[in-house]
Amino acid sequence: MKPEISAAVGFLSRFLRIKGHVNDRQLQTFSQTLQDILAEQYKHHWFPDRPNKGSGYRCIRINHKMDPLVGQAGQRIGLSIQQLYLLLPSELTLWVDPFEVSYRIGEDGSICVLYESHPSTNGNPSVTTGNSNPASSVAQVSPMVDSHISCKEELLVLGRTSPAKPYMMTVSS
Repeated sequence: MKPEISAAVGFLSRFLRIKGHVNDRQLQTFSQTLQDILAEQYKHHWFPDRPNKGSGYRCIRINHKMDPLVGQAGQRIGLSIQQLYLLLPSELTLWVDPFEVSYRIGEDGSICVLYESHPSTNGNPSVTTGNSNPASSVAQVSPMVDSHISCKEELLVLGRTSPAKPYMMTVSS
């Protein structure tokens, strides 16, 4: 659970750091507070043998309403809900599940994977996305996120403006 929470918190913390208005001490406090809150919240809702079970409970959602756990961590460093809305994406869904953390920005946005690992036979997950150094939460995040390229931007770089659609166009005269 710890690497998944670290990946999610690192992702949210990057928005606060990028947009400014938060010093290093505040950022560290926000990160630690949110990690502690999420660990407490998820401890009875974490099922590695059934990763989808409890997924809705572990979903962090920011839309017309601020996620209360993110709001708590923000208030701990003196940020109001309104300030958090300015610093974080207005339509964000972040899924924190055993072995995978993914997000979507916008209701129609692509789902991007931040962290992914697979259970191993010795009980320790093996990281398959990003750097495999377990000592660093940043290492658990995919290189795509570190370079600040969104899924949508990645599609544009590859020459696509939208996902392929399963239909055929016909022309008649």
